[in-house]
Amino acid sequence: MSTTVAPIDRIKTTPWAGGRSPFSIEYGKMMMWFFLLSDAFTFSALLIAYGALRFSAKAWPMPDEVFQSIPFIKEHGAPLVFVGLMTFILIMSSVTMVLAVEAGHRGAKKEVVNWMILTVIGGIIFLSCQALEWTHLHEEGAWWGSNPFKSATGLDTGTNFTNLFFTITGFHGFHVFSGVIINIVILINVIKGTYEKRGSYLMVEKVGLYWHFVDLVWVFVFTFFYLV
Repeated sequence: MSTTVAPIDRIKTTPWAGGRSPFSIEYGKMMMWFFLLSDAFTFSALLIAYGALRFSAKAWPMPDEVFQSIPFIKEHGAPLVFVGLMTFILIMSSVTMVLAVEAGHRGAKKEVVNWMILTVIGGIIFLSCQALEWTHLHEEGAWWGSNPFKSATGLDTGTNFTNLFFTITGFHGFHVFSGVIINIVILINVIKGTYEKRGSYLMVEKVGLYWHFVDLVWVFVFTFFYLV
């Protein structure tokens, strides 16, 4: 009786041969995930502190009363319209980043350039809108240590709201600004053909992870400050 030995390539394709190693991820990409995880802890701590103070306070400003202006267009009567526009712009910039990463996987340099330019423009517009919002609130007397807003009951809400608002949105804005700068650097490298020569647009994917994280954090900031 003879024994037939299966070829090596057949053994590898069996259900019991195992799959791709979970530790085969590229080093730089793994470090980006570690950074984003640590950054998530920081934002979580800030938002938890906000939630604790918000729900323990006897009085708190109503979002539709605080954020009811469209700078240089309408002073009152448009609750959350302007911040809704900001949110839409940032989310769309995340979509263009996805398209840039997808084009990179196909090695389509021109498409990567176009989508990254739109992503950078979206980030700049978002930061400009945030600057306008901060300017308008400052003109109304809102700043660190100063809160001109009353609650729905007419009670003074103290300075917790403004302190946390400017700290957390400012911290997020710094992340968006950093992302714009990094995107510009990566964009320049794409235009120069750096990644085309390497045969991989992995750097575009790495910065894409950061940009999506920044957008995701904004969803929570938007919910906590503007909706709740």
